[in-house]
Amino acid sequence: MRNVLLENPSGTAVMDAASNKDLTGHKLLMLVPWDPPAEYIDGLHEAFPGLEVVHANWDTWREKTLPSHIKEEDWKTVTILLTGPKFPTKEAAPNLQLVQLQSAGANYILNNPLFTDTDIAFCTANGVHPPQITEWIICTYLAFQHHIPHFLDNIKEHKWEHSWNDSDAQDAVSQRVGIFGYGSIGRQVARVAKAIGMDVYAYTNRPRPTPESRRDHSYIVPGLGDPDGTLPSKWFSGTTPEEITEFLSADLDLLVLAVPLTPQTKGLISAPQFQTLRGKGTFVVNIGRGPVINTDDLVTALNEGWIRGAALDVTDPEPLPKEHPLWDAKNVIITPHVSGNSASYNRRLLDILRINLERLSEGKEFLNRVSRKRGY
Repeated sequence: MRNVLLENPSGTAVMDAASNKDLTGHKLLMLVPWDPPAEYIDGLHEAFPGLEVVHANWDTWREKTLPSHIKEEDWKTVTILLTGPKFPTKEAAPNLQLVQLQSAGANYILNNPLFTDTDIAFCTANGVHPPQITEWIICTYLAFQHHIPHFLDNIKEHKWEHSWNDSDAQDAVSQRVGIFGYGSIGRQVARVAKAIGMDVYAYTNRPRPTPESRRDHSYIVPGLGDPDGTLPSKWFSGTTPEEITEFLSADLDLLVLAVPLTPQTKGLISAPQFQTLRGKGTFVVNIGRGPVINTDDLVTALNEGWIRGAALDVTDPEPLPKEHPLWDAKNVIITPHVSGNSASYNRRLLDILRINLERLSEGKEFLNRVSRKRGY
């Protein structure tokens, strides 16, 4: 079978074959550690009568290998794969056309020959996380603003400590959030931040000068996000240190790091950037990937008061060792990479898979396709 979509030099998908409405000849293998709802599978069979659907209950995040009960002859007929970070070789799955990832991040595929040496379409689950991660971001920021960690410690000591200073907490009204990486998560952060009275600045690596360029073409939970890109009062863009410094110098009360991990974003926020944030005393949130921040410089920035505090759902290293000095840094909130957890995660993932099956059947561009040029 030929691949339906190829990638042109600009990194966008283009047509290469006619549509196949019934997906005749296609085989979907779902490698997930949970049972897809029966009504979902029934819906696939109804929509795509020619599609064979196979489910293997397997946790590709915990297991070191692919399931052994899937035999060599089985892999040869798989054309569509739903999986985490485990993949067959390109030789083992010669007819594979579409890989739907369970995660929004794609850094673990960038050096895999199945990605680098083929034109197989890899699509992320970008869009499954914005509601819950945004809640985590706003929750941790407001918790810091209102001294909730301190009061939680007091609960453990059965200690009633009333404050007679009516001005010892800062509400969010008129504060400014800078969102570094204005993707699906950043757009939902903007929506909630605006709702509580904050000003929003957005940063993207590529310029977005027109209304069309600011639109969101990824998966969106209905009614959420910023589909038209109208919420930021100011947009920044670029990849040079000078352009990044301009953004970080924009009097940000809250900096949200929501960029993918690529060679360009590793160590993006280090000592010079923390020094830039020093003037405002910015609160820094990282929900992207740990290595986006230089951890040693972060510890220094916290302990020296260059930034007011930080909320981290990702760290470098991860898991964070028990003896690591980041645990004892001043004004830090750390959670173990759980901000994306949600009872609705799997349902949204299956929504994205269904959309991409529809696009495959119609010969259209895939949703959330990873660009081999950009690496996300």
